Amino acid sequence: MCPVDSYRNMLLFYLTQSSSEEMNNMNPIIENLTGMNALSDQVIAMDLLISAKSGVRNYAMAVTESGTPEVKEILTRHLVEAIDMHEQISAYLTEKGYYHAWNPNEQFNLDVQNINTALNLPTL
Repeated sequence: MCPVDSYRNMLLFYLTQSSSEEMNNMNPIIENLTGMNALSDQVIAMDLLISAKSGVRNYAMAVTESGTPEVKEILTRHLVEAIDMHEQISAYLTEKGYYHAWNPNEQFNLDVQNINTALNLPTL
């Protein structure tokens, strides 16, 4: 399985799990206890975005190092798929207001807010 498929599977797993009855019953309790109720989706999606960025970078490097045209073609195809996945994740984060790639001041303010939230989490 290629890493792009792994990202898709991770995202699909998260989306399907978060809608199951068991997860819906426990998530609010755990999220409220930890103070992470609004932040958990953002953390998961940002982690997925960071992984997608890493996958794009790794495929791009692999394409430049490939030894044969066949391998280069396969890696290039995977690179395009990884870029598409990155775009989908970025769009999701932007739509939700979790990511401001084109506005550094807004992103900085959001990062500071997230840091303060993390620092104020109750210890269990």
